[in-house]
Amino acid sequence: MDLNKIKSEIRKEISLWIGDKQKLSEDFIRERAQLFFKHKAETGQYLDLKDADKEKLIKSLCADYTGLGPIQKLMEDEDITEIMINGPQVVYIEKNGKKSKTDVKFESNDHLRYIVEKMIQPTGRRVDESYPYVDFALENGSRVNVILPPLSVGGATVTIRKFLRSIEAVDDLIKLGTIDERMAEFLVACVRSKANILFSGATGSGKTTTLEVLSSYIDPAERIITIEDALELTLRQEHVVRLLTRAPNIEGKGEIAIRDLFCNTLRMRPTRIILGEIRGEEAMDYLQALNSGHKGSLAVIHASNPQDTLTRLETTALYASLNLPTWAIREQIAYGLDLIVQHEQLMDGSRKITYLTEVQNLNENQVVLQDIFRYQIEGVSEDFIVQGKFKAYGKPKFMHLFKRKGIKINEKIFNPD
Repeated sequence: MDLNKIKSEIRKEISLWIGDKQKLSEDFIRERAQLFFKHKAETGQYLDLKDADKEKLIKSLCADYTGLGPIQKLMEDEDITEIMINGPQVVYIEKNGKKSKTDVKFESNDHLRYIVEKMIQPTGRRVDESYPYVDFALENGSRVNVILPPLSVGGATVTIRKFLRSIEAVDDLIKLGTIDERMAEFLVACVRSKANILFSGATGSGKTTTLEVLSSYIDPAERIITIEDALELTLRQEHVVRLLTRAPNIEGKGEIAIRDLFCNTLRMRPTRIILGEIRGEEAMDYLQALNSGHKGSLAVIHASNPQDTLTRLETTALYASLNLPTWAIREQIAYGLDLIVQHEQLMDGSRKITYLTEVQNLNENQVVLQDIFRYQIEGVSEDFIVQGKFKAYGKPKFMHLFKRKGIKINEKIFNPD
């Protein structure tokens, strides 16, 4: 007996009762399913359906209507950081830094699409044949990417990066081994003194998590404006204005890009600007803002090391097509940006801030970088755990920022190891 076929029939029955309602109680679902079985029994159908199978169907329906179906239990597991759905029959997770395949499956492509639509509906965004990929965030802060066939050959592909409530302060980053006490003291001082900071690293390396943690040390009296493609950032201050890009409509019109929002932000009297991710021509506006008195800006960019971060920032700034010479862009980087916070996920799954690198000045048309702290890998244990330690390399040149804001910092933390 095809349980999936029966479940599809019950779902159609329930849909007639609920219309467009998305959130239902488990009691309601159970009641409607039991009525379905009763009516079918009266007409001589599904008489050999076991009670255990009925209960299995009801639980599955409750998960679909009150949660996220087969992946609800994965969403509730706090040790799982990422869920990767490669079509309806293949679901991987990342747990404690390790990726593994699960036994979780969707009934069909239609079942998976139903869960996708349920996730995206509250955001006002869309994903369909005319716009087959999208980024958005769930109500709990988890970030979701969806890409549909035919672009995704094996069925809808969904990647969910879960919001980690267990990481809220620099002490949590210290406990996880992401940074040490010296780096934590330095980073908090940088945020409070309004240094311009760029968080770089590969996808999933912890950039946004670090930014969120450090943003909690911004003075609550400041006016913070965030700009994002999807509502990922969760700030604790009250005076926060959140701006969100808009995708084009079916006719390809009405798009509002990051650059459009950034230009408008400069007219909104921000004390701080937080840019969810630098991807294109908005990099030029970002650099100009850094050099025009907008201090304390925080932004994210994808790059593999501090030097690569500069190259990527320079390259994306060129997208603006202002015909500026390379030296002019490098000059804006050198005198606008203060610190690069480089992230990396190591081979054992752990996440480290591998560089805290100061952007110092311009010398012979090259931006000069100086490491303040680094994570030095010393080897790998027999059980494949990366061994290493954080090392200090010296004081930053922007120590005056701390003094200007009256922020006391123990200068001994910069003594080279």
